[in-house]
Amino acid sequence: MAILSIAMAGLSAKPKPKAAKPVAVATLAGNAVRGKALYQSCTGCHSIDENEVGPKHRGVVGRHSAIIPGYAYSPALKQSGIVWTPAMIDRWLTNPQKLVPGAKMFFSVSNPQSRADIIAYLAEQK
Repeated sequence: MAILSIAMAGLSAKPKPKAAKPVAVATLAGNAVRGKALYQSCTGCHSIDENEVGPKHRGVVGRHSAIIPGYAYSPALKQSGIVWTPAMIDRWLTNPQKLVPGAKMFFSVSNPQSRADIIAYLAEQK
């Protein structure tokens, strides 16, 4: 009887609620026009065509990390081996220090739609 009570107690327990899954940028349609406006917050450190505090962004989508001549990349980013795919840029913008501890960039973009929009804009800058 004790075994039956223990077994039935397990059946009556409420299951744990599943944690919400984060929205993947790949499922969001990025809007390059909105992305251009959002990119203005990046221009304190970056430019499309010139190295500034951060490296230039022309052609960033599909490029290997830390290869722009004339920019002093962190050793961490040089050793990362990252290729800037849209998914990788999304991870970077979400939390650059988590992706590459020791990278120079600390600024992040918390909103998934904003990241998708910025990535859409960067993809047009070939």
